[in-house]
Amino acid sequence: MLTVNNPILNGFYPDPSICAVGKDFYLVTSTFAYFPGIPVFHSRDLKNWKQIGHVLDRTSQLPLAGCGHSQGIYAPTIRYYDGTFYVITTNVSGGGNFYVTAEDPAGPWSDPVWLGDDAPGIDPSLFFDEDGACYYVGTRPNPDGVRYNGDWEIWVQRLDLEQGCLTGESVKIWKGAMNGVIWPEGPHLYRKDGYYYLMIAEGGTGPDHSVTVARSREIFGPYEGNPDNPILTHRHLGKNYPVTYVGHGDLAEDAAGNWYMVMLASRPQQGYTMMGRETFLARVVWEDGWPVVNPGIGKLEEQVAVPLEESRFEPADTVFHFWRDKLPMEFVTLRNSAEEMCSLAERQGWLRLRLRRETLRDAADPSYVGVRQRHFCWQAAALLDFTAQQEEEAAGLALVQSDRYNLKFEKVRNERGTACIRIRRCENGVDQKIAAAEVPDGVCVLRIVCRGLEADLYFEQNGVKHCMAQGVDLRPLSTEIAGGFTGCTVGMYASAEGADSSSFADFGWFSYEGL
Repeated sequence: MLTVNNPILNGFYPDPSICAVGKDFYLVTSTFAYFPGIPVFHSRDLKNWKQIGHVLDRTSQLPLAGCGHSQGIYAPTIRYYDGTFYVITTNVSGGGNFYVTAEDPAGPWSDPVWLGDDAPGIDPSLFFDEDGACYYVGTRPNPDGVRYNGDWEIWVQRLDLEQGCLTGESVKIWKGAMNGVIWPEGPHLYRKDGYYYLMIAEGGTGPDHSVTVARSREIFGPYEGNPDNPILTHRHLGKNYPVTYVGHGDLAEDAAGNWYMVMLASRPQQGYTMMGRETFLARVVWEDGWPVVNPGIGKLEEQVAVPLEESRFEPADTVFHFWRDKLPMEFVTLRNSAEEMCSLAERQGWLRLRLRRETLRDAADPSYVGVRQRHFCWQAAALLDFTAQQEEEAAGLALVQSDRYNLKFEKVRNERGTACIRIRRCENGVDQKIAAAEVPDGVCVLRIVCRGLEADLYFEQNGVKHCMAQGVDLRPLSTEIAGGFTGCTVGMYASAEGADSSSFADFGWFSYEGL
C-alpha cells in the first residue's frame, strides 16, 4: 500500500475532476480569471502529480476581458472516450458552456464548441453510456422561477458530438438530498451494476458544503437519493476543524477496480484561509449499491492508503530562470495572454514586463506573472532590474488574492525623483502604504517570507540585506475577509499606475519554495 498525503494538490486548485485511462489518472481544476486556463495533471499513483499542460492556452479559447477575479472558468470536467479526451466547462464571463477535445491530454486542445442558450447554468459534465451515447449533465436556475438564492436543479440532455449541439428533451433529474436545498451543483453521472449514479455538491461552496448521491435504473430518472446522504461533509465538525468546505467530488476507478474520490476542501489557519480551495483524495467502497467514502472514518484524512505502486516525477522547480521562449508551466497571468505584456526575447535570460496603464486594482490585464501560494509558510524572491522614469511607476513582487485585496512590494520613484522601495497593501480596492525607504538605484533582490498569517519583507542590494517590514498582517487577503473563490498567487508585476509609459522592468529570476 502507498501512503498519499492530503491535499494531493496544495494551493489554489479548486473544483477537481478526474478520469482514469488504463493505469493513468488525469485531473483538471478551475482557474477563474487566470490565464492559461485549466491546468492538466497526470499521475500513475494518485500521490505524485505532474502538470503536463493547460486546456485553454490560447486567447481565442478563453475570452476573459473585464471578468471579475472569481468569474471566468468554473468547474471543468475531464472525460475520456474512444481515443479522445473531452473537457467541458463554463466561462461565466463570456460564452457560457462549451467543450474542447484532444487526443493527447497535454494538448493541443481544440477550439471551443459553444453550446449557447440551449445549455443554461454552470458546472457541466459529460457522461458516455455503454452504447456510446453522450449526455450533458449540468445545473441551472429553477425554470419555474427562482424562489430563493440557490434554487437550482440538476438536468440532463443528449449531446450530439458530431453536430456539437444538444438534442432531444431537457429533463430535470434531481433537486438534491435536502429539503429546500441550496446550490445543487457540480453534477457527475456514472454507471455501475445496472444503475446510473448521480453525484453532486450541495449546500454552497462554504461551511455547509457536502457531497450527495442518487441513483436510477434509467438515465432520465426517476432518481432516488441515498438514505445515508450526505456521503461526505465536514459541516458537522465545527468551524475550527482543520479541514473545511468539503465538497464538489468526482469519482474514478483504477485498472484493478478500486474506487477513489477527489474533491475540494480548505485549510484555514486560525480561521483564515490563504490558499483558497485545494484538491483532496479519499478511498471509496460500494456497500448495498451505494458509495461509502473513507469507510469507518467518514471524513477526510491527512493520509490515504492506496493499493498502487509509487511512480515519481522529477522534483518541481523552486527557482525559475528565463532562458526559454515560453514561461514555465507553473506561471499564470490575469485575464490575458502573457505575450501581450511581457517578453522573453528582448533581453536574453530575463523576463521583461511592460509598464502598462493597468494596475492590480483593476479588473483588467495588469502586467503580472505569478505562481500559486502552496504552503502555509513560504518565501518568494526575484532579481529586479528597474529604474522608474516617472513618479509612481512601479515594479516588484505582489501577493494577489484579487484586484481588491493584494500586497505589493515594489520599487518606485518618489516625488523627489529618488529611487524608493515601498510596501502597499490593498484592502477593499484602496491601497495603504505600510512602509517606504529611499535606496540607491540599481539591481536588487526583493524577498517575501511568509509564516502563516504574517510576512516579513526584505530588500537586498550589493550583498547587503535590509528588513523593510516585519509581521505584515496578511489576513485581509484571506477568503474570510476578501471573499471570492480563489486562493492567493505570488509573482512579479509592473505598472505605470494609470499613465502611459514606454518603461519596462526586467526580472533575472524568480523563486518560490515552502519553508
